[in-house]
Amino acid sequence: MRGSGPLSSPSSTRSWWGWGTTDQALEGDALAGLGALLAERFDVEVAAPVDPVDPSTIDVPAPRVSPPGALRDLASDDPVDRLRHGHGAAFREIVRALHGDVPRIPDLVVRPGTAADVARVLDWCADAGVACVPWGGGTSVVGGVTPPPQPCVSLDLDQLDRVREIDAVSGHALIEGGATGPAIERQLGDHGLTLRHFPQSWEFSTLGGWIATRAGGHFATGPTHIDDLVAAVTAETPAGRWASRRLPASGAGPSPDRWLLGSEGTLGVITEAWLRVQPRPRSRVQASVRFATFDAGLAAVRALVRDGLRPANCRLLDPVEAALAGAAPQDATSTLLLLGFEAPERDLTAEADLAIKLARDHGGEVVDGPTVRRGDATGASEGDAGAWRQAFLQAPYLRDAIARLGGLAETFETATTWDRAGELVATLRDTATRVATEVCGGALVAVRTTHAYPDGVAPYLTVIAPGLRDAGQGVPRGRAQAAAWDEVKTAVSEAIDAAGATITHHHAVGRDHRRWYDRQRPEPFARALEAARTELDPARILNPGILTGPRSDEGGMT
Repeated sequence: MRGSGPLSSPSSTRSWWGWGTTDQALEGDALAGLGALLAERFDVEVAAPVDPVDPSTIDVPAPRVSPPGALRDLASDDPVDRLRHGHGAAFREIVRALHGDVPRIPDLVVRPGTAADVARVLDWCADAGVACVPWGGGTSVVGGVTPPPQPCVSLDLDQLDRVREIDAVSGHALIEGGATGPAIERQLGDHGLTLRHFPQSWEFSTLGGWIATRAGGHFATGPTHIDDLVAAVTAETPAGRWASRRLPASGAGPSPDRWLLGSEGTLGVITEAWLRVQPRPRSRVQASVRFATFDAGLAAVRALVRDGLRPANCRLLDPVEAALAGAAPQDATSTLLLLGFEAPERDLTAEADLAIKLARDHGGEVVDGPTVRRGDATGASEGDAGAWRQAFLQAPYLRDAIARLGGLAETFETATTWDRAGELVATLRDTATRVATEVCGGALVAVRTTHAYPDGVAPYLTVIAPGLRDAGQGVPRGRAQAAAWDEVKTAVSEAIDAAGATITHHHAVGRDHRRWYDRQRPEPFARALEAARTELDPARILNPGILTGPRSDEGGMT
């Protein structure tokens, strides 16, 4: 049987308990400085940072299952490897793992090398009654990869990481499901192409995970969701291979690709897909515009997209968000709109000028730019936008550091129509502030928009709170922090649901959003999805508890 695998090999720096790599984590003076900032902001005594538990000291139960001989070389029973695959990246999960509290651990981590290997693993799991949880990159922030209580394997496709074929004439690329963002862009870049899909988890998440969770990239308008980029999908299911035909469009009944988009590992394991790719952009214009109020900024964003403009970047940051990102002073009182346009070659000055005019028509004041950039502009940004982008990529590491200091950090994302946007943002900000203050003694709530559409917008909230200094009543500190997280998470999610907004715009459902997803979807659709799942997976081995069927405890972490 294979040993620990890439996640715990000597050359790997991937954190076993938290986000990303250990060399990027806040340590030493940076961690102490964050503690001092939290103490000053909330006027509390911040606890000394907790050091992550050494995983080798955790008592990991022996595997309850053994793979057949044909699969033995694909499987790892290494304790650290299994611990890392025992949780995703939700706050509840990482704060408990920090303290060595990982209640559900897969019995094996299986790394197939081919799609045929995936089919063989599913056959064995179905025959043996072993649950199979597709791992993706382990970046789910909604409990989407948490193992169920029964015997279980975590299916890690990190060996399936190639761009296998490029159709430059049609603008398509065939990419394996385990390829991460950097692997995809590196291989496409050799051909002057880009997928143009950059979620915050881009460095570690996989193409199959993006499709399974209907991921959204950080581009604010136009083709930004993975839905927009999928041309065809192939998946292995317990009932056989599911492969759609590659077409630019089709009216032939319900789309088989749409069934797999958002299926969250419950209908099959995505092994490869044809994606729409494009030339890497070489033209970019960006600017920053200031508004007196968030509502004025919302009105300007609506005007931009309703007039047909499709800026790559169209982030509206309230004063707290702008200050946290370093795009505005800490004492700023204005809302900041970050605008960016990009294209393969064409001059974008006219589009940027029109956007600035519309922003000024709604009370905006240009504070930076417009700045023109030529050359490879893929993911490029400078000035306020550059500061925000850097903070965006570092945010998960900041969250882990706050967890080590005993605090709480959570994000909420949703979408609603323009007629309800202003009221929804105000309600969510007030709810998050009130409940986090009640539970933790203080709260810092930042708001931004992530995506803009002609008919609506996607607000995103970040909540930072000092947490609980003393768990009390013998409750371990990690579990007390997780319980505080639960209270805030529930209150804000209830407010989202009551407003008729979606419980998730791009983070997926998982276990954490399941109760609100059950309310949001039509009941006949729920029955149809359940029937499809039963037909494809009669033994119900694929990610039990996700999307349909009996709900286990949210997060699977009791």
